[in-house]
Amino acid sequence: MSTLTPIDPLLKIYSDTESIRLSSGTPLADRVVTDIFAYTEKLAKQVVLREDTVQCSWKDKIDKIVISRVFGYPLMLLLLGTVFWLTIAGANVPSEMIASVLFAFQDVLTQWFQLAQAPAWLHGVLVLGMYRTLAWVTAVMLPPMAIFFPLFTILEDLGYLPRVAFNLDHMFKKAHACGKQCLTMCMGFGCNAAGIVSARIIDSPRERLIAILTNNFVPCNGRFPTLIALTSIFMTSALAFSQSLLAAGMITLLVLLGVAVTFAVSWTLSKTILKGEPSSLVLELPPYRRPKFGAVFYRSLIDRTIFVLRRALVVAAPAGGLTWILANVYIGDVSVLAYIASVLDPLAKAIGLDGFILMAFILGLPANEIVIPILLMSYLATGQLTEFGSLFELKKVLLANGWTWLTAFNTMLFALLHWPCATTLLSMYKETGSKKWTFMGFIIPTTLAFTVCFIIAQTAYLLGLA
Repeated sequence: MSTLTPIDPLLKIYSDTESIRLSSGTPLADRVVTDIFAYTEKLAKQVVLREDTVQCSWKDKIDKIVISRVFGYPLMLLLLGTVFWLTIAGANVPSEMIASVLFAFQDVLTQWFQLAQAPAWLHGVLVLGMYRTLAWVTAVMLPPMAIFFPLFTILEDLGYLPRVAFNLDHMFKKAHACGKQCLTMCMGFGCNAAGIVSARIIDSPRERLIAILTNNFVPCNGRFPTLIALTSIFMTSALAFSQSLLAAGMITLLVLLGVAVTFAVSWTLSKTILKGEPSSLVLELPPYRRPKFGAVFYRSLIDRTIFVLRRALVVAAPAGGLTWILANVYIGDVSVLAYIASVLDPLAKAIGLDGFILMAFILGLPANEIVIPILLMSYLATGQLTEFGSLFELKKVLLANGWTWLTAFNTMLFALLHWPCATTLLSMYKETGSKKWTFMGFIIPTTLAFTVCFIIAQTAYLLGLA
């Protein structure tokens, strides 16, 4: 296995090279790339003959629309919104079916424990804590992933994603980053850890480090269940079709906000601790291809869906057991879970949340997928998850615990901006070989999440809106 070179020693070398400019003010890297392509084009014209009828094929006509500055961006937004809408609308029924089967199996497990005369605490930890959390995560995550990843893989196989990188290269260059960072962001939609590993495609250590530090602002599949659930029950209407459309629109806006934050943080890093000029993106656009069903199935469902779900289940099981223990161990008349929440409550109130929400995010450090299950176990004061037949029942529980529009809005913002999960932090450390940069990858989104939520909450309190 190859060992990655530590990133710190290379930063000085590349930053010096990137800062070289010609007398005209043009970066040296841009001039080199321009001269290479100009010379290549000159040679091609001398030796290649093209028929006039082939000059503008159907692929060229499509590219005139896909990578144009007029139609390219609206098309990206339309495709992004369509993917989210299909994911949200198509996942509801399968999620309910899987939940009903998995939660029904809990009764069978309980009967087995009773026949074995197992202690009540063992049944609580293994069944009411670990199994119920696993059932929730599976029911909530599996259907959206089984829809989102194949759609995303189809766009990838078609050759569309490199064209997205081409369109966004200009904006990344304005932020003094690399256009290839767009491809790492696309990987981040599935898993931020995978997005960080994919940053290896960026040659410049400075720009690769920027991509690593900012990939967390793209919501991964673990955060989508929280965003989709809260958007569906607080920000949309009650009509099924319009609800899914409006929810998809809200999720798209949140994703765009994450992208905007990525640009802003990338620009700030490039002007402060990671100074340097953006490198030129040399990207050969692949031809449009017909997606192969076998390859799409394997890469989307086996490589991505099963991989992410397995990672979530591995960390969700112990987290569920720990939460059950904290909810059922008492100090006086108060559970340890409630005591921790009361300690966190003043800080949480200042950013528009409550102690239980903040504690759920902290306990959800192993995986973002378990934030909502932990929150429900905490609110219901039963030390276990309760089966929900619909999002309406979930909304009743949240409203009964004092949720307002501000709570829902800031919870979504905090879910979008807060610290990376443990797997992502571990990937940061492996890719950078530095504890310093791993800490920066944790502290930057944490500070930003608290700051943004604090400003919004205090403004709402000041104006009497919450």
